[in-house]
Amino acid sequence: MHQYPLSKIGLSRNLKLSQLLIFDRVVETGSILHAANEMGLTQPAVTKVIQELESNLDGGLFARSSRGVVPTDLGRVLGRRVKSLLAEFRQMADELDRFRFGTAGHIVVGTLISASAHLLPMAITRLKARAPDVLVTVREGPTAQLFPSLATGELDIVVGRLPEVELPLSDAFPLTHHALFEDSLLIVAGSRHVLGCGSAPSLHDLAAMPWIVPTVESPLRHVVERMFRHAGLALPTDLVESLSVLTNLGLLLEAPRIAVMPRVAATQFVQAGLLQVLDIPETESFGTVGFSVRSNKEMSPACEAFVECLREVASASTEV
Repeated sequence: MHQYPLSKIGLSRNLKLSQLLIFDRVVETGSILHAANEMGLTQPAVTKVIQELESNLDGGLFARSSRGVVPTDLGRVLGRRVKSLLAEFRQMADELDRFRFGTAGHIVVGTLISASAHLLPMAITRLKARAPDVLVTVREGPTAQLFPSLATGELDIVVGRLPEVELPLSDAFPLTHHALFEDSLLIVAGSRHVLGCGSAPSLHDLAAMPWIVPTVESPLRHVVERMFRHAGLALPTDLVESLSVLTNLGLLLEAPRIAVMPRVAATQFVQAGLLQVLDIPETESFGTVGFSVRSNKEMSPACEAFVECLREVASASTEV
């Protein structure tokens, strides 16, 4: 451990920011009187501060000239350091203000398939337009993985489908769940592929097709299984289990395959001409989309700003 001389420790304790601000103004104006006028102080008060600094530093800081005062060699050395120190202080003040008002900071967001295609990108876009200095890190995964990470502080917020109240996962951790909107479940396929099941297919017509379904640990998987069960059908045998929106979209574009997707996530792909919706009567409700945060810790200002963006996007989405 580095040891500092006691004289240096004493000097650093005696120096005050107010003294250095006054010293800097005297250097800039070249006049004790002008510095005093700029800072709303009396000339004797400024003179006293300079004398205190000279006493602490054991040397003169200014020499008188015909135009006022000029720094001595010691004054020039101190002046360079003070300039650097005040610049750092201003940067620190700006950074703290940005953090306090949510215009800087770091947010780690966990996302589920229900949010990663539309809600989350739109909310992040809004946040970055207002606060470009906020760093946003996105981690995608199933609820069973994201909620423990949120509870331990690895994530700041999880955005996606909220767990049903009756599921153990809904209250297994000290989390608070906030609803944004109710979403429906759509059956989709690639827009280029003719499925050969008629213009108004039923789930029975589609059961023999290749499917993409959520992974077993996802709560959405239970919704899909229930949909087939209510129709008196077993799950299709040709399955791909995936929660990746990008992978699912690629599979749907490559070959005739069917997938389940939240309406708010599927809509943009349908509008872009990439997917088609198969309007079957057996389609069930997707559930509540929202966000989850820790119950025992306040959100940072940046996270609060992000939540505001989530609410705005959700409100706009439900109006469409």
